[in-house]
Amino acid sequence: MRILYNAFNGRYADSPRALHQGLLARGVEAEHLWLQDERFVGGFPADVATIPIGSPEAVAALESADVLISNTHIQLDRWHKPAGAFYLQTWHGTPLKQIHRAAASIPSEEDMLELDDDISRWDALVSQSPAATGLLRGAFGYAGPVMETGYPRNDVLNAPDVDQRRAALREELGIGPEVTAVLYAPTYRDDTVDDPDAPDGLDLEVLLDRLGPGFTVLLRQHYYLYRRPVRTGVAGLVDVSDNPDIADLYLAADALVTDYSSAMFDFAVTGKPLLLYPYDLAHYRDRLRGFTLDLDTEGPGTLVLEPEALAQSLLELPATTTADDERYAAFRQRWCTLDDGHATDRVLDQLLGRLALSTDVQPAGQLR
Repeated sequence: MRILYNAFNGRYADSPRALHQGLLARGVEAEHLWLQDERFVGGFPADVATIPIGSPEAVAALESADVLISNTHIQLDRWHKPAGAFYLQTWHGTPLKQIHRAAASIPSEEDMLELDDDISRWDALVSQSPAATGLLRGAFGYAGPVMETGYPRNDVLNAPDVDQRRAALREELGIGPEVTAVLYAPTYRDDTVDDPDAPDGLDLEVLLDRLGPGFTVLLRQHYYLYRRPVRTGVAGLVDVSDNPDIADLYLAADALVTDYSSAMFDFAVTGKPLLLYPYDLAHYRDRLRGFTLDLDTEGPGTLVLEPEALAQSLLELPATTTADDERYAAFRQRWCTLDDGHATDRVLDQLLGRLALSTDVQPAGQLR
């Protein structure tokens, strides 16, 4: 049996990585093969077999795979899903921003038809929560099976060795135990994604100057923004955009600042302070994308709209977020209850059961 994996079009990351490692731990006999982008080769372990994404070999691998596990659309020209193959779509986040045909601004009709063609190949879709299931079905027009299990990529946030992993990564990043690490993980903008000189929306040098030496900012650019240069030379700023998996950074961080990224649904699993800085709220909401929920009333906390207010909120942690405790708890209850550290097992139980590869597996979680 051949299992082909894809994460973010060529990285070793996210739920496909968790499922790959879970299958290895179970001793499932299979050939494991990953689609790889040469820009991210450093993120792959040496013993992981890869094939260049976008190559004729990648198309051949897709057309010979028994199982395909991906966290995003497969957009390779002229590939045909083989009869009997199983395509598991884990997707890469509960959507706050409108996606696919629901977005305020969408790609060309030709591009949308290509994405629709990929959706038609899915045999099952993984969902983070019951609330997310409806959003994903509506966005993709998808009526097939949904594995309502939580996200495998978030299992690490409740792993038994979470404290050791946090300490090791902070040491690797040069973050002392007395330093507050703030992960800044904004999403991209459709109208500036191809502009390497587009403004960030937040002057991190000014922010760090305001915060002082007791803080480190971990900058995590969206993976679409790989063309932008790595940020160096700013005291207290560590550019972690090339870190293979953001889940590890959730462990290292003491707080998250984001705007519209689905990172908020994952980071909320930790219960650590989560601040929303939607500096271009009206433009993003009304012209670029639109939202699946009312960010101002259904988000995890009060919106912070000015750079100075953001700095002050960070300086006042944890008191800043204490005022939003009830709202944050409701957000976590709605979106994160299945992220209990066992999502990988629930997905694999269902996957192996569907493939009839194990006679003693009892599927867990909800299949909707």
